[in-house]
Amino acid sequence: MSALSPLSTAPDLPTGSADIRLIVTDMDGTLLDDAKRIPAGLWQMLAELRRRGVLFSPASGRQYATLAREFTEVAEGMVFIAENGTYVVRDGVELSSDPLEPGVATRVVHAVRQLVAEGVDVGAVVCGKRSAYVERSDEAFLAEVRRYYVEHRVVEDATAVDDDVIKVALFDFGSAERTTAPALASLTDTHQVVVSGEHWVDVMNRTADKGAALRRLQQELGITPAQTMVFGDYLNDLEMLDAADWSFAMANAHPDVIARARHLAPSNNDNGVLRTIARVLNL
Repeated sequence: MSALSPLSTAPDLPTGSADIRLIVTDMDGTLLDDAKRIPAGLWQMLAELRRRGVLFSPASGRQYATLAREFTEVAEGMVFIAENGTYVVRDGVELSSDPLEPGVATRVVHAVRQLVAEGVDVGAVVCGKRSAYVERSDEAFLAEVRRYYVEHRVVEDATAVDDDVIKVALFDFGSAERTTAPALASLTDTHQVVVSGEHWVDVMNRTADKGAALRRLQQELGITPAQTMVFGDYLNDLEMLDAADWSFAMANAHPDVIARARHLAPSNNDNGVLRTIARVLNL
């Protein structure tokens, strides 16, 4: 694995501009710093990438509406890989989606209710195309929901929503990897149970992940993995890294992500995504 540093150029990185046509980046822990701030210089870089014909695509566990809000001023023509790849949208038009089968969300919500009954501080977010739906209404939980789901509703029964459900996300105030994910083990034979952050677990179809969404996008646009640059930091980014020759783990990434990526970028708190793009594209 090569590493980018402010003092040296990794030996296998090009000295001139690489032929990059698509840049895909995770948001939390990757593009955004730990305070969830957009890095300084992003808007200027996006303008230059657009001038060069390079498509920039956020790929996140976040809701489409949340991503669109973050990039309101530059959203035209941008592809948003939302909800961990289960919902891909460009200019308000769905490019692809992978809804859960009826009944799956109900199983997950029931499992969460059981965890709560056992004393686990956890809540479910049923993610539909139009909105997210939650049963918990306490401020501590809703504060976490608002970070990722601009469009959300508190409902009495999250198993009875009228929407295309594409994912169920669980927020555990403790360790999602140690507590919530193991409680969903019965689903792993038929569905993906992905730890997407320290406190988050996502349940999706087996066919749904950021990598699958990215490969469909590459095929549609006629862009190869050799022309694709990807950045990620957590386990829900692994398949996406496999879809790009220019795959970068952030210095702050989960060890499994660092092991999977071809290159290492500076951390999210060191503006790693923008610094790496500038280095590789010779901006």
